[in-house]
This record gives sequence, C-alpha cells and structure tokens, in this order.
Amino acid sequence: MSVYIAHRLFAAHDRALAADLADRLARKVGPDRVFLPFCDTNEENLVAEVKGRRLFELDRERLGRLDAMIAILHGPSLDDGVCMEIGYAAAFGVPVVVLTADFQTYSMTEAGPHLEFPDPLLQAVATRIVRVAKLGPPTLPSASVRSRFQDFQARNVAQTNTALDAAVDALLDLPDRAPLPVDSPAAIDTPVYVEASPYTAWGGDHLAGACADAGHTVVVSQRFTASDPIAGSLADLAAVHSAARLLSDVSGPETPPGTALLIGAALARGVRIAAFQPRPTLTHAHGREPNWRNLMIQYAVDTHLDNDEAVLSWLAT
Repeated sequence: MSVYIAHRLFAAHDRALAADLADRLARKVGPDRVFLPFCDTNEENLVAEVKGRRLFELDRERLGRLDAMIAILHGPSLDDGVCMEIGYAAAFGVPVVVLTADFQTYSMTEAGPHLEFPDPLLQAVATRIVRVAKLGPPTLPSASVRSRFQDFQARNVAQTNTALDAAVDALLDLPDRAPLPVDSPAAIDTPVYVEASPYTAWGGDHLAGACADAGHTVVVSQRFTASDPIAGSLADLAAVHSAARLLSDVSGPETPPGTALLIGAALARGVRIAAFQPRPTLTHAHGREPNWRNLMIQYAVDTHLDNDEAVLSWLAT
C-alpha cells in the first residue's frame, strides 16, 4: 500500500497535524509506504531552477502511483491544493478517505440536505468521510489542577487524537480495488466544460457565452442547482472526464474547492485546462518564484487567461 497524505501546508500547526497522521499510519503500514508532502519533498530547503514547478512534479509523480489517499479538510475554506489532489486521485479510481473535525454541516438551500462540505463534489468523490466534530470529554475537577485553558486544550487534543486514529482505521479497512484505466484525451469536437467561481459578479454566463459565441458546445456545472447535489456533482465530474477542454474561473481567496478538484481530475484525464483569473494575487515564498495561485493549480493548468481576448484566443487553438 502506498498512501498519500494531502494536507494544507502553509502553517506549522497544519504541518504538525499531518505529520502526526503520517506517523500513526506509518506504524501500521511502514514509513516507506507513506508520502507526506513538504516533508518528503524537503520543501523548505529544496533548491531548483523553478521551485514551484519542481514541487508540483514531485507531488504529481507520487499521485500517479497511489493505492490510497487520506485528505485533511476543515471547512468552510478548503485548501485548493488538497482539493486538486483529491480530484487527481479520484480520476484514477484511487480511494480517498477525507478527515474533518469541522462541527458545521452545509446545505445548498435552507431546507436542502445537509452535506459535509460547502461544495458537494467533495462528498461525492470521497470513499469514506471521517468526521469527528465534538471535543473530547472534560477533565474531572479532582483529577487536575490545570487552568480552564489547559483543560480546553486537552479536550481539543483528545478530539484530534480520536480523529487521526479513526482516519487510519478507515483507510486500513478499505476494500482492495483494481486500478481503473485512464481514458484517452477527448476528441476535439466534444464540449467545453465551464466552471464558474462563486466569487465573481458575472458568474458562469460570461465565460459560457464566450465559448458558445466561438462555436463550441458548452456544458456548465449543475451540482449547486440540482435537487440532488451529490448526483449533480457526479454528473459534473463525468462531464469533465469526457470534455475536450475545461475553462475554470479560479478567482477568489483560493481556487474554489470544487473547481480545484475538477482541475485535478481533468489533468489526470488529459483534458486541456485553462484558468481564468483577471486579477491575480501573487504569493511569495523563500526560494520560490512568485505564484499566481496554489502551485498545484498553477502548474496543473495549460494556460492562465486574464481577459476576454485571451479566452477567445485559447478557444481558437
């Protein structure tokens, strides 16, 4: 078994949580069978001509030969790099265990079904979801002289320990699976799938209209308006798998989680991918070139489009 730990890696506490999970799993399956990004790519000290691309290549190489993945996702803001990795794994039929300690659930409408994540696509592709939403039990007053803050910390640590152990158990309990074949790239006359961003004022009509005006058959996402959001999510994923192109609006604080997942799936399937983002915000890290999105998104896509003329040019190629 080769297992990839997908996690948010920009803060020490996120890396420490993933390292704890990796260590617990390694005790069960062996350390050589667990891949922990940042740790196993030596990200802080890695030197490369284009560091972000090299990190992307190292992670993608491991993503291409997995038996399973554990992804840590805490909402409502979901890491776009993790979501991209989930989509890539899911496109190859790799089972994905998703771990969350979020105490919130989400719905598309006030009366709609409650979902584990704000984008139903994450729930639709997850093989198992491990959700531990409550604090550990309180400490008996007579058993401790700690402050109430230390007791509160202990209850959070207990919740985390329970969640990590449950995720390891869930992964080890997964059934054996046969690798799924990856389809060949779609034919040129198949549709363009347009994925809108919820953070932009123009929505999906702007990009979908441009594709239709250029003579392309267009498919747009339906999971947020479908009566059954899980079925709508699976329909969106199937549409991307069979598309010739994915035009995704990646605008927002991060690439929207479902969009990031579809980018990963499209990359695994050989679909051409363009990211539309008129007003990028660059991030900077030591030794790394400026990135206009999470590097797993930036290097997964074929091109970055920042205006309507660029969209039309890409559609014409």
